[in-house]
Amino acid sequence: MPITIKDIARQTGVSHSTVSRALRGDPLISPETTQKIQQAARDMGYLPSAAARSLKTNRSLVLGVIVSSIDDPFFSEIVYGIEESAQQAGYSLFIAASQHDPAREEKIVQTMMEHRTDGVIICSSSFNPAQGRQLLEYGFPIVVVNHQAAESYHYSIYHDDEDGSQQITRHLIELGHTRIAYLGNSLSGRTTLDRLAGFQIEMSAAGIPIPNEYIHHVPGGVPSLGEDGLLYFLHLPVPPTALICFNDMLAIGVLKGCRLANIRVPQDLSVTGFDNITFSAYTNPPLTTFDQPKQSIGAEAAHLLLNLLNSSPNVDAFEPKVITLKGRLLIRQSTSTPTRNE
Repeated sequence: MPITIKDIARQTGVSHSTVSRALRGDPLISPETTQKIQQAARDMGYLPSAAARSLKTNRSLVLGVIVSSIDDPFFSEIVYGIEESAQQAGYSLFIAASQHDPAREEKIVQTMMEHRTDGVIICSSSFNPAQGRQLLEYGFPIVVVNHQAAESYHYSIYHDDEDGSQQITRHLIELGHTRIAYLGNSLSGRTTLDRLAGFQIEMSAAGIPIPNEYIHHVPGGVPSLGEDGLLYFLHLPVPPTALICFNDMLAIGVLKGCRLANIRVPQDLSVTGFDNITFSAYTNPPLTTFDQPKQSIGAEAAHLLLNLLNSSPNVDAFEPKVITLKGRLLIRQSTSTPTRNE
């Protein structure tokens, strides 16, 4: 049987209300009594009841987190940052994956409302704004991460994807590439457009034209679609000598496709990713990528949401807040000077 407050009261010879107040650190209880009770609780293995706390505070002490996919390492690192901050504040997480499915998104919103999560962090870039509005109408504070419809919300965390893509493109240009292509993710909305924009800005600044066929989008960001994207570029009359991929997962698929097609990386084709997931350092060759501060993004999102919960019950009174973080370019062995660049 779990240890209760009444058990601690019997052990220490005080009332159960005194135990309850001492465990909360109530200053009206003497320091000596508080120390005695808290030590007894530790010795007896007492675990506070989350259900009891939620009844007293009228909060569930649970934060909802919505991601696009739970099998994408990018989201797992963001969730790690959220969880670290949430646990320190006494909160746990309710995590759900939208899979870019409107019916699934509707069910997620319904479930989070039924479980009365205290607030929601939306990490799915294409989450239906109508579902987000429903959460807002029910009074849920919301923080969004890299969301394509962030203007629909007051509080958001962004990574400067445009700057990151510019740095990647500049690196390839400095290596001597002029035939540079972009492989995007059509489901990622604003994120892929920002990364495409960074590529276009840097190419324009260098006076290098981009053929229309050098911009190609696939419906997702998984390795198999990276293989498909590579095949598209290989069938062009003049293939590129460098390929900028929307994310590391697409780039991993491109690297596999290159091996199957006997294309040497980076001698025949330089390949870059974006996000710096753990696997990117262990590909063959190791992947040049852009390192997003993923755990910091998650931690900032959690801090912002917790501040909303703790500062005022009237969320609408808050000034809108947008936090933008920057990452860094990681140059590895998947990029080099082109052998041919006609």
